[in-house]
Amino acid sequence: MNEKTYTCPMDPDVIRDTPGNCPKCGMKLVPINAEHEGHENHASMEKDFRKRFFITLPFVLLIMLLSPNIQKWLHFNVNFPGIGLLLFVIGAFIFLFGGIPFFKAAKGELSQKNPGMMTLVAFAIAVGFTFSVAATFFFPEESLYWEISTLISVFLLGHWLEMRAVRGATGALAELTKLIPPSAHLIKNGDITDVKTNQLVIGNRVLVKPGEKIPIDGTIIDGESSVNESMVTGESRPINKKKNDKVIGGTINQDGSLTIEVAKTGADTAISQIMKLIREAQASKPNVQHLADRAAGVLFYIAIVAGTVSFITWVFILPHGVVFAATVAVAAIVVACPHALGLAIPTVTTITSTLGAKNGILIKDMKGLEIARKLNYVVFDKTGTLTKGEFGVTDIILSQKSSIKDQDEFLKLAAAVEVQSQHSIAQGIVNHARNRKLEIPDVKEFKSFPGKGATGKIGNKKIVVGNKALMEELKIRINENGWRRKSKASTPVFVAIDSKLAGVILLADIIREESKEAIKRLHDMGIKTAMLTGDTLDVASEVGKQLNLDTVFAQVLPEDKVNKVKQLQNEGNIVAMVGDGVNDAPSLTQSHVGIAIGAGTDVAVESADIVLMKNDPMDVVKAISLSRKTNTKMVQNLIWATGYNVFAIPTAAGVLYPSFDILLRPEWAALLMSASSIIVVFNALLLRRAKLN
Repeated sequence: MNEKTYTCPMDPDVIRDTPGNCPKCGMKLVPINAEHEGHENHASMEKDFRKRFFITLPFVLLIMLLSPNIQKWLHFNVNFPGIGLLLFVIGAFIFLFGGIPFFKAAKGELSQKNPGMMTLVAFAIAVGFTFSVAATFFFPEESLYWEISTLISVFLLGHWLEMRAVRGATGALAELTKLIPPSAHLIKNGDITDVKTNQLVIGNRVLVKPGEKIPIDGTIIDGESSVNESMVTGESRPINKKKNDKVIGGTINQDGSLTIEVAKTGADTAISQIMKLIREAQASKPNVQHLADRAAGVLFYIAIVAGTVSFITWVFILPHGVVFAATVAVAAIVVACPHALGLAIPTVTTITSTLGAKNGILIKDMKGLEIARKLNYVVFDKTGTLTKGEFGVTDIILSQKSSIKDQDEFLKLAAAVEVQSQHSIAQGIVNHARNRKLEIPDVKEFKSFPGKGATGKIGNKKIVVGNKALMEELKIRINENGWRRKSKASTPVFVAIDSKLAGVILLADIIREESKEAIKRLHDMGIKTAMLTGDTLDVASEVGKQLNLDTVFAQVLPEDKVNKVKQLQNEGNIVAMVGDGVNDAPSLTQSHVGIAIGAGTDVAVESADIVLMKNDPMDVVKAISLSRKTNTKMVQNLIWATGYNVFAIPTAAGVLYPSFDILLRPEWAALLMSASSIIVVFNALLLRRAKLN
């Protein structure tokens, strides 16, 4: 993969195509390519927090043992000349070495005029340390060295654990880059040489051995094998591939050697397009995210006010001394850090895009997914969505006067004439015969009647296969009524032997096996269903009846599909449109949620909010299920993050102290704040286990 993607080392849900600074905190974005190593990536930032935590930990323990309050609580005494100076030196080391990451991040936030959590953390420890220095050198007061040191230590620990958890929630793009093997077997002038995958160009021929990953998108020009595409399309079953079939880079060739011709490179490959969609999804924000962002911004000012009011209250209104007041103020500022609120939604949306991609559901816009949970009407395009878009035999009716009484024998004769035709109806008859494993005989004196049918001779029998017009032209009577009752929603193909009607083959667009289950599941979810088709009302009604659809729109011209969607919307419905993303582009755009189905390798469908890799209507059910599960996690996280602040800020400010003697010290405030952030991340991580059904 030639492309690089970049992320913020402090906020991994920020993902961009180009280098630059984080729009949230101002820090320099770093590459997240799987092969990238060094200090400038998210994993190394996680390691940096861990390193600083363990290096400062012994000094934190030492400063606690030397602090008068700790000694008083634990009933021991360590005192010697210069102990105050030693506390200052140790405290300064912890403050500077342990606090550097927070000051860097705070600088970034302030440079973006977006003060947030890191600004609060830096402010809190700076206030505490400044007060302690003043108490050591300028006025005789007890310092806050041990409180600030433990506060820094807890923050380092909390961020290490939090970033470790967030790393588990992100990394979808890095995982996708790992799908592409670094090298490929290039075939040139009969020789095979190994080259880097990113050096391949369109037209190159590549050998893929059994068990190897296919290095790049291409077309099979030799060989046959089964290919596991689950990591890209979500299809669990291996797909049989043969000459002229397309293959996707990153999928696994299983049991045969393949020679493929490179068809796409760079940004045009399926993996690159999927990565682009994931980046777009993670960069887009559901409406609830904007609400959380505004709340997090307000919390910064609430924290400053809470800290200031607490200090004034405990110094002047309820005088408990400057040390007590400063301790309470620092705790109030720390506990109000809005990190949990800031993480509540992005972690969920990041996991959602990853979980969706693993199930062949690509989310282009989180707003569309957010609306999907509210849907009460899903409109399907018929051909190629609910049906396969190819004709299949639904019934075979033999004439009572025919000399042939065996359906297989009858079908063999019809297929023999149709095998030379490329018409979709003819191919439907031939495929049905082959699926029955019938041996199709050779035909002589073949003659085609374009738009009507064909004739031929098999042995000493003259066979005619065609529509009513051909039969009338050849003066073959078709006045039997047995077939008419069954052909209401089917296309009849008449078969005559020696100028006498031998029977009728009824064909119809084959309904997908998954369609019935998908419609049933949507009904179970309280969602109505509709179908759009250009077919006649008879055909459309029969399909609607078989699938138990709520509404059928028949004889709809392509340009009128959008009006049918508007009609449902005007009735007060929240409507999703499911189509192929090309012919249905206007109606996909008009609907509240546009779902493009069966995109396969062409995943960049511009008019859709959600792109489904497979032609499986059940994936529509999965997408709506994903929307509902995502919303549940978002609500849970928001309730926790806001509820925590409602409880924690007054407690830290000392509201419960006069009546219940309950006080939240700065280090406990930091621990509670970090725990809150970790909880929302782990709650989001539970979404990875969700079953979409």
